[in-house]
Formats: sequence, C-alpha cells, structure tokens
Amino acid sequence: MSDLIPTIAWADFLKVVKLRRVKELKSCEVTFNGEHLFTAIIPHGDWMACDYITINAEHLGNKSNISEGKNPDEILGKELAHVPL
Repeated sequence: MSDLIPTIAWADFLKVVKLRRVKELKSCEVTFNGEHLFTAIIPHGDWMACDYITINAEHLGNKSNISEGKNPDEILGKELAHVPL
C-alpha cells in the first residue's frame, strides 16, 4: 500500500461511484480483499494541471498494457452475448 495516496476498498469505491462523487475523490489505491486492484488517478486543479496528469497517466497505462490485458470491449462484447436482457 502507498504511503503517498489514500487507499479505498472496492466496495467503498463503488459507493462513491453510485453517489456520483468520483470527481471529488482524491487519487487513491483501490483494493479488493486487501490486495491492490488498481490506482484511480483523478485529476484536480486547472486545465493545465489536469492535462499534465492525464498525459502522464496515459503513458503509464500504455506501459502497463504492453505485457497483457484486454480492451474493455473485448470483455464486454463476450460477456454481453451471454447476459439475458
């Protein structure tokens, strides 16, 4: 766990999402069953600071995607085919 940013459990993160207050949240580590799931980077400040944060997050995301992972539509496309509407 990071000493630099707060940690939030997945269930609590979902509560913040359902309250539609994610934009107010500080960037934080999201954990599930005590294990790091992902780091939520939520930009704050003026447009210049937000652009800087977004660009750097994109670069880090690109590096983490090089070795593995699936695009969201790859997972959702397969899952939605099996979910009755």
